[in-house]
Amino acid sequence: MPNLKDIKRRITSVQKTQQITRAMRMVAGAKLRRAHEAIGSARPYAERMRDTLAAVARTQRDAEHPLLERRAAIRSVELIVVTSDRGLCGAFNSNVIKHAQNALVTRAGAACTISTAGRKAQEFFRKRHPGQMGAHYPQDHWVTYGQATEIAARVSGRYARGEVDEVVLVYSQFVSAMTQQPRDVRLLPFQAEAGDAPADDAPPYEIEPDAERLLAVLVPKAIEVEVFRALLENQAGEHAARMAAMESATRNTEELIESLTLQYNRARQAAITKELVEIVSGAEAL
Repeated sequence: MPNLKDIKRRITSVQKTQQITRAMRMVAGAKLRRAHEAIGSARPYAERMRDTLAAVARTQRDAEHPLLERRAAIRSVELIVVTSDRGLCGAFNSNVIKHAQNALVTRAGAACTISTAGRKAQEFFRKRHPGQMGAHYPQDHWVTYGQATEIAARVSGRYARGEVDEVVLVYSQFVSAMTQQPRDVRLLPFQAEAGDAPADDAPPYEIEPDAERLLAVLVPKAIEVEVFRALLENQAGEHAARMAAMESATRNTEELIESLTLQYNRARQAAITKELVEIVSGAEAL
């Protein structure tokens, strides 16, 4: 049985850990509020961008763009797996990685390249699929639109040159503070949601000078927005998962401190009882 000094030392250690987890929970909560506002602003813009492209596609079916072109056969695929750079966020990163592995299995017939946005995904796939590794995009600090532009420009160039036939984006969608849903989205060839509107339904605006030039501007921008949205979704989910993980860790430390305190009191009571017995025995011996 550990002595009183050992138990006291362990209680102090757990209390210090509790202070750290409580502080990390508060920091994650503050970052989550900011990240939630960012994704709340980005979602309507991304959806409106898709609606605009869908309207142009319905009315201008003869307009073409290399990033909208579908390949007859999918021989090469690039997966962009988005995770965080840091841990201590529960199963957040592992869920995304498992989803990416399932996506690899479903595309086993094609040559797959794995690009990563986030250190956790890079570390995992570099150990298990070193020959399939592509580019890596660190996710340090706060997500910026420049990061999305860099990723979109690279994959768009590869697709336009015919180096890949499909680009899939794997990330964690932020649903709520308690729920993050891993998902995969086909980024290229880019396809806007056409909806249920009839093909001859004219959009409530005029296209000048022509649909081809409009698509040349909108399609690359829409891809950038889609990547930016994925990064923001992943960022919000990371902070939500970390806040939940640190809250759970704080509760565990409270239970552990309570258990150790009870153990300390019992050990102290046993030591006092032993000393009293020794005193009484000594007095009787005299």
